[in-house]
Amino acid sequence: MINNVCIPVGPVHPALKEPIKFKFDVEGEKIVGVDVDMGYNHRGIERAGMERNFVQGLYLAERVCGICSFSHPFAYCRAVENAANIEVPERANYIRSIIAELERVHSHLLWAGVAAHEIGFDSVLFLVWKNREKVLDILEEITGNRINYAMLMIGGVRRDIPDEQRAKLHKVVDYYAETLSAVEEVFMNDKTIQLRTRNVGVLTKEEALALEAVGPTARASGVKKDIRFDQPYAAYTDADVKPVVPEKAVGDVFDRIWVRLEEVKQSLGLITQFVDEMPSGELVSEKSVIKLLADLSRVEGEGIGRHEAPRGEVTHYVLLKSQQTPFTWKMRAPTYNNVMPWYPMFRDTELADAPIIAASIDPCIACADRVTVVTGAHTSELTNIELHKKSLEKTRRLQNG
Repeated sequence: MINNVCIPVGPVHPALKEPIKFKFDVEGEKIVGVDVDMGYNHRGIERAGMERNFVQGLYLAERVCGICSFSHPFAYCRAVENAANIEVPERANYIRSIIAELERVHSHLLWAGVAAHEIGFDSVLFLVWKNREKVLDILEEITGNRINYAMLMIGGVRRDIPDEQRAKLHKVVDYYAETLSAVEEVFMNDKTIQLRTRNVGVLTKEEALALEAVGPTARASGVKKDIRFDQPYAAYTDADVKPVVPEKAVGDVFDRIWVRLEEVKQSLGLITQFVDEMPSGELVSEKSVIKLLADLSRVEGEGIGRHEAPRGEVTHYVLLKSQQTPFTWKMRAPTYNNVMPWYPMFRDTELADAPIIAASIDPCIACADRVTVVTGAHTSELTNIELHKKSLEKTRRLQNG
């Protein structure tokens, strides 16, 4: 008889890029149970944002996640604009959507390289990341940075995309039309990758719905969920965006690879459409930052901003109470939704498959992390029940003024 063994991985471990702790209950080589501990990387960004003005909060939102450094400020801007009834110029909406889709191409290609690395296929990692350089180059040319683009402003964007850069965007799309087939060929047809990903880390459609998975993780399980399709915004109102879902979805790691590669092609098509159809007009609704902040300091109301980030739906909520800073700012990153789906994915799988299963949701621990309480020399972790109770108490305090 084989006794179960608990194998801890993390929070500090050579295989982990960010601090998180897995505790695998293993019977032989099979995972029969798993527990996930988070809370090692909480940075208090929401609290810091409630002590700074709305534009300073935009800088913080941009630094929630390096890979989603457009997605979080996009949702933040939409939340503030929703609360203050700010109308974004049409040209600015198109520019926002172009940068958002460039970020999706960048993020999915980065993830594909990481996925190859997790199964020990580093030659594919180098192939994909070499391919990814072109989208980073065009992002740097348009915004000045490869990440943390500083492109957004409440009510619009900071920079235009002139005609010469629009021409270069077309060249980038043409480049990927020529080179993406090699990446797709190795991921879809290589026997090693198929053996390591087919029927591995399965999340059924029913499980995805019950556990509220989002993004490619949900779509790979057959769930047609995409904010750009469900509730179109920005330039997506003029685009025919359909959720990318496998015809016969299994919900395994292979399907998650397929969804992301198909979404890269979809993003390239959207970029072409937005560049060709981008209207003329203003870049921002209020050019004076001083006046913008003065106007926001007189607003009372609440707003929600949602955006389909590369990893899935990101949501920001703000409550404004006639002051120079947000009275409340809360965010929910897609990784927070996709942690619970890990449990059925890991169930009854081989221990050697744990790295690629964990990576298959494209986790960002910095985005999703929760809280550890430190009082003097004493450290304690809040349980889900305790954290929920405190959240209810805080909500009641806010409602009572």
